[in-house]
Amino acid sequence: MTSIPIRRALLSVSDKTGIVDLATALAAKGVELVSTGGTATALRAAGLAVRDVSELTGFPEMMDGRVKTLHPMVHGGLLAVRDDAGHVASMEEHAIGAIDLVIVNLYPFEATVARGADRDTVIENIDIGGPSMVRSAAKNHAFVAIVTDPADYATVAGGSTTLDDRKRLAAKAFATTAAYDGAIATWFGTVDQGEAFPETLPITLKRGDALRYGENPHQSAAFYTATGSVRGIGQARQVQGKALSYNNLNDADAALELIAEFRDAAPSVVIVKHANPCGVATAATLGEAYAAAFACDTVSAFGGIIAVNRTLDAETARAITGIFTEVVVAPDADEEAIALFAAKKNLRLLLTGELPDPARAGLTAKSIAGGWLVQGRDNGTPGELTVVTKRQPTPQELADCRFAWTVAKHTKSNAIVYAKDGSTAGVGAGQMNRLESARIAAWKAKDAAEKAGWATPRTIGSAVASDAFFPFADGLLAAVEAGATAVIQPGGSIRDADVIAAADEAGLAMVFTGMRHFRH
Repeated sequence: MTSIPIRRALLSVSDKTGIVDLATALAAKGVELVSTGGTATALRAAGLAVRDVSELTGFPEMMDGRVKTLHPMVHGGLLAVRDDAGHVASMEEHAIGAIDLVIVNLYPFEATVARGADRDTVIENIDIGGPSMVRSAAKNHAFVAIVTDPADYATVAGGSTTLDDRKRLAAKAFATTAAYDGAIATWFGTVDQGEAFPETLPITLKRGDALRYGENPHQSAAFYTATGSVRGIGQARQVQGKALSYNNLNDADAALELIAEFRDAAPSVVIVKHANPCGVATAATLGEAYAAAFACDTVSAFGGIIAVNRTLDAETARAITGIFTEVVVAPDADEEAIALFAAKKNLRLLLTGELPDPARAGLTAKSIAGGWLVQGRDNGTPGELTVVTKRQPTPQELADCRFAWTVAKHTKSNAIVYAKDGSTAGVGAGQMNRLESARIAAWKAKDAAEKAGWATPRTIGSAVASDAFFPFADGLLAAVEAGATAVIQPGGSIRDADVIAAADEAGLAMVFTGMRHFRH
């Protein structure tokens, strides 16, 4: 494929990683180097001959560097169509020299915001000349190469470029300026102007892995990570195992979000299947917590996702390898645990470092036909609980209510969760009515007891959580039949009085949260 030689390159970077090596390679190919400010200083310090942009334009850099490259001598050299006679004539008339390569990375706007800089400093880190040169060069990619990422320096270090090179670099350059402007627009709307939902909401994602397929083999898929300082599954370190699938990533995220609720609690384990918790427990050790969580639903746990809130130890790792598990998510893992998992080549181990803050702010988005639904994260926690029954809950019942409520928050609606002594007893998820969820959760608890050889299911003496109010007393009565002695629910139904009366008649203690947790 025919290459175009690089005769003149303009270099202006805020991140100077690798720039001296690149400039040295270009100079060795006879390329004239033109540069600005700190970049020119760095290149001269390395012994390279550099021509100042101010020499090219005939104007000095001015206004604290705000104005230096916004000039026809620069943009004419970038935008001129080299095989257009009119453009060539204009270049000759005004002594505009062609620029064949631009190396630019932009002022660190997002990093400036992330470190908590004051407003004036943030504004000064909005790059103007850089994006203008990037767009000019990218538009004229038929003749000009634009590099915005040091990872692409090798593409141009040889002193020439192909059209395919320039097209790829141009696409990346336009994505770079789009993301940059998006970050600025988001900051102005949400931070500077305080709008939770600005009129335009730019969403910037960076493609990570191309996935084998989506939820099903006939669907194509890729994984995009958020930019900025976020932490989550997208930033976790995969220690071992085959590539993560679309469903693995979705379920691992559900497990991480739930275990994050317990990041400051005693050792805790979450087991998730199809984005729903099928077992959650807190205990004195991770091993004990895993055993309790697994016992809740030994069938659904097969092929599930496990998340823990402590450094994964060998005892727990050994127990986990007792059945097939898709993914294990942990803040960290000791060497013995990692060695045990190494024998399970298909098991993926993800280490996240610090768990996310469950109370963090942010937005969630879901595509629908013709648009997007955007909302704030469900980071709500109930304040003081309101006891609405004649009987007060015992301290243990109250603790189990709060535990069940936390798990219900991460269970698909309609959600019913039974819990006892810091462990789920039964989980009913995603049913079209609350009564069925209550019955399914109770049936699961009974099945778990039979499999474990327990005399009674753990729903006997348990607390039950409902993610939304009981519209009728039937769901509550199903919980009574299962053996629950305490209930936590939002309240707010027009039939609250009937539900409270049924709870009183059954001798239950019931508390209202005043907050629901639908999860669709």
